[in-house]
Parts: sequence; C-alpha cells; structure tokens
Amino acid sequence: MKHKGNKCDFTDKRNEELLQAYRKLCSEKTFIESDKLFEEVVNMPASRFWVSEERTAIVLSQMFNGDKLKNMLPKKREMFFEIFRRAKILHKKNPQYTLAELAQIIVVQPAPKFYLTSGSASVIITYAKKKWYEERRKKLKHLFY
Repeated sequence: MKHKGNKCDFTDKRNEELLQAYRKLCSEKTFIESDKLFEEVVNMPASRFWVSEERTAIVLSQMFNGDKLKNMLPKKREMFFEIFRRAKILHKKNPQYTLAELAQIIVVQPAPKFYLTSGSASVIITYAKKKWYEERRKKLKHLFY
C-alpha cells in the first residue's frame, strides 16, 4: 500500500493526458455540464494503465493466488481485473514470462479508460489547469521583463 504523499513517476504525464482529454471534450461541446463532462473524461481511452509495474506485479501475484481484491476501491479493482484478464491471455501464450514481465508488458498497453472517479478527475484537472496557467504566466513574465 502506498503512503500518503507518495507520488508516482508518471503522475504528471497522467495529469497532462487527463487535461488533454478534458480539453478535447470541451472543444467538442456546445453546452457543458461539468459532472457529465468529468464522467465522460474518465471513460475516455488512456495511453496506458496509470499504475507502476511493481504494484501491478504484486497485485497480479495476489490475483493468481485467488485474491478477489475485496478491500480495493472499485475503480482500482476494475483496472486490476482488466490487467489480470490480459495477463492470463499473455501468460497462456508465453508461460515462460514472470509476473514482473507480464506487468511490464501490460501496463504500457493502451487502457480502455482512466479508471478514476469523476470527482478525482475534477480535482486532478483543476490542479493541472492551475499548474499550466502558472507556468504560462512565468513564461510570459520572462518575455516582457
């Protein structure tokens, strides 16, 4: 289990991708209902599964040993069941692969969605937008001063 304050190496990349998905949807809409918009954003395809290879290997080990992940949050559980489904297929074709190798291959595959709640997406996107505007302001400040 991760500890409070832990930050994955790819968190910024995920946030950037989520913000891009948000902006893409906003540009396609004539009327925006934020609750529905965030729900649509989290259900858009992602470039990868936003979980580390190490964590994935640990969870796959648990799942291959019969753990149904009952204590895991629903979106994370859904994500790991999709990863597990892919792992079983890949393992059947390549039984020599270790769990670490399976995890390494699968987490970088495109994911069908972000596996976040709309509330989490709202917080992440708000933070990402704020960060983007701050960086933009700094660049403009350097141009004029």
